[in-house]
Parts: sequence; structure tokens; C-alpha cells
Amino acid sequence: MYPRIKEFKTLPGFMLSVLFDDGTRVLYDVKEDFSLPEYDALRTQIGLFDSASLDDSRTVIYWNDRIDLPSDQILEYGKRSTYA
Repeated sequence: MYPRIKEFKTLPGFMLSVLFDDGTRVLYDVKEDFSLPEYDALRTQIGLFDSASLDDSRTVIYWNDRIDLPSDQILEYGKRSTYA
């Protein structure tokens, strides 16, 4: 079962602040994924990063049909945070 995301915010420096249903909050550095070719668009297309959305299942943050982050990856590799 994938952890469900309650809310998230895009932050400067290609960071995501993500709050999960269980109250866990993490900061996820999307720059770590820039080595993947499809993620380069987040860096080069102005405004794309800030257009992130949460899918209906609340288990994926996505930007387009090729760029997405599953909630389990965000939880595993994000750093625990109290940042709101």
C-alpha cells in the first residue's frame, strides 16, 4: 500500500515539502532526479516545476505524462522535516 499524501508545496531550489496522512512531513530534493533525462524539463522549462499536481489516488505528484514521483519514493528518500 502506497502512503497517501495529504498536501504538498513546491519550494525554491526544486524542493518539495510533503505532508502524509499519518502526519509525517518530508522535504524531497527533486534535483537528485535530474540525472534522469525526462526530469531535465523541470529545470529548463520555466514554470513547469511549480505546476506540480497530486493525482486522484493521492499517491503520485506529477508534472506531465512523463514526469512523476510516487509517494513511497518521496517518503523513503525525503528528509524528515517540521517545515510547514
